[in-house]
Parts: sequence; structure tokens; C-alpha cells
Amino acid sequence: MNLDKKLSREQLLDRAGMLRERISALSGDRVEIVAVTKGFGSWALRLAAECGFRNVGENYAQELKAKWSDLNEDQREAVDVHFIGGMQTNKVRQVAEIVDVWQTVDRASLVRELSKRCPGSSVMVQVNLTENEAQGGCPMTEADQLISLATSAGLEVTGLMAIGPQGDVASIRSAYRELVSLADDQGLRHRSIGMSNDLEIAIESGSTMVRIGTALFGDRPTR
Repeated sequence: MNLDKKLSREQLLDRAGMLRERISALSGDRVEIVAVTKGFGSWALRLAAECGFRNVGENYAQELKAKWSDLNEDQREAVDVHFIGGMQTNKVRQVAEIVDVWQTVDRASLVRELSKRCPGSSVMVQVNLTENEAQGGCPMTEADQLISLATSAGLEVTGLMAIGPQGDVASIRSAYRELVSLADDQGLRHRSIGMSNDLEIAIESGSTMVRIGTALFGDRPTR
């Protein structure tokens, strides 16, 4: 995969301005943005920080590790890395010292590995809102138990994360609101829902964090 397709600082600033206007019209300053830099080179991490994006999102352990090695200490300190892809338990150790927030905790074995490799780390429990198991996430009915397990293991559970379902607006909104209700019941601060194509629906449903890639960096190279 070619990770060298670069965007100029001016281009990203323009796109960031338009994105922030979209979000501000719906939520003011309530919603945080995770700039999804997966599929692009280390330049995207540096550029995101330069354009005011503290949070960056990555999906693949090996790709993240390679990019991180290209950054100097100041550049590393300028970003908080959110891991937003499916995480194999045996790959946690590869990026344990890089990731700041693990957004895709969806099973007990991953909880145990995170508590071992990076105790006290910040996590979100991923809930599956679709019937597509490939998207990851635990069933809604099992989320309470997983939250309790993660908390008991010493992890800091800060919110819930989900990938939105396909379908009409009403169906997407209903699924998102169910997740928001669960987060409220658990007293969790964050609801990481919404991407470039459905961020308005997600914010109207109660999102506090959106994961934006295409609207900022454009189409990713095919893996």
C-alpha cells in the first residue's frame, strides 16, 4: 500500500475548517474529533497535529508502529493515538507504549491482555450495532458485563464506541440512540459514534466523539 500520497497543510486546514463548521452548527464545542490517519504515511500524523487535531486514529498495529518510528519526540507528544481497528490480542504488546486510548475493546481476552501490558490505560467498549461480525464489537446485551470486567481489571472505561449500521436515517438514529442510552446508564462520558458520511445523525443522537478520515484526508489508497 502506498502511504506517501500527501495533502498540503493548506488543503487540510480548509477541510478542517469546513468540518468544524458542520460540527459546530450541531453541537457547539461538545464533540471531539479523531482525525483518522490510517492508510496514510507518518506525514498525516504530523499534519493533523499542525492543524489542531490532538486525537488521531489508527487501525493497524504494524502500520502504526512503522509510522511512529518516523516521528521525533516532540511530534509524538503532539498527538494522542486512538486505536480504532480490531485488535488481535497477540499484537497489543507491539503498540502498548504508543496507544493512548483503546477504542475497540470487545472481549474478555483483550481486557486481560490490556490490563497486563498497559495497566490503567484508557479504553472504550466497542458495541456491535449491526449483524456484521467482521466490524467487531460485543453484543449490546453483553456490554454491561464487559464494562464491569474492564473496570475490575483496573482499566479506565471512558465510553462506548460503535460503527454505524447501514440503512435509512431512522434506523441509524435508533441504533445510535440505543448506544447513547447505554452510555448514560453506565455513567460513561464518551460515545464514539459517527464518521464522515453520518456525523450529523450521530451528533444529533448524542455523539461526543466522531472519527473522521475521508472528509479530512480524502480517499485512502487500497490496501
